[in-house]
Amino acid sequence: MKFILAFTLLAVDCVSALGPAAVNLRTAGNYAILAKTGISTVPKSVITGNIAVSPAAGSFLTGFSSTPPTTFSTSTQVNGQLFAADYKSPTPSVLTQAVLDLGTAIVDANGRTNGTGLILNLAAGNIDARILTPGLYKWTSGVNIPTLVVFSGTARDTWILQVAGTLNLGSASQTLLIGGAVAKNIVWVVGGEISIGAGSRVSGILLGSTAATLKTGATLNGRILVQTAVALQKATVTQPK
Repeated sequence: MKFILAFTLLAVDCVSALGPAAVNLRTAGNYAILAKTGISTVPKSVITGNIAVSPAAGSFLTGFSSTPPTTFSTSTQVNGQLFAADYKSPTPSVLTQAVLDLGTAIVDANGRTNGTGLILNLAAGNIDARILTPGLYKWTSGVNIPTLVVFSGTARDTWILQVAGTLNLGSASQTLLIGGAVAKNIVWVVGGEISIGAGSRVSGILLGSTAATLKTGATLNGRILVQTAVALQKATVTQPK
């Protein structure tokens, strides 16, 4: 009986993960939200994890009513710490590296190719009600999800979704994870603006070359790491485990 159990566990452990190699966020992964030009909130948002702006100063963390900074500050809206480029050392150099690591992650995710395994321009970008199995997806324009998208895979499987244009999720839309799929293994790399509709429930890592907006009541299980600004409107962001 012990032999059968051990063999079963070994067989499960040897099952290969599906999808592309994971994107290494490096120190950018230390933040639930990281932006270069600003992070704003319409209170009350609820953020679990650290947030940071760089090279922007702490004055570009708006709406948080944060405490006076040392190497970090705090806010009742953030279950974590707030950081900015003008806080006390070593914060500025730490954030400089995090922003560089964000740029590296974006280049990495955007540069992935998978030969004939690449899924190109699925549904011409309107992927509403689609079930996405692990893999590398690419759209040469924008992506719209009016109501629902499903990620089906195990906790080991990965997705990289390259979007040249905008990423728009409609009001009350959701990303559904089934089969054990986890948010930290879903990476959206988006060239245009990211817009998450009011009341939406979204999962995944959002890497953006421009701005991201989470509208009223939107919920993200993931991270928002962008090269311009993040705007939260009474939104909830929880970094994935």
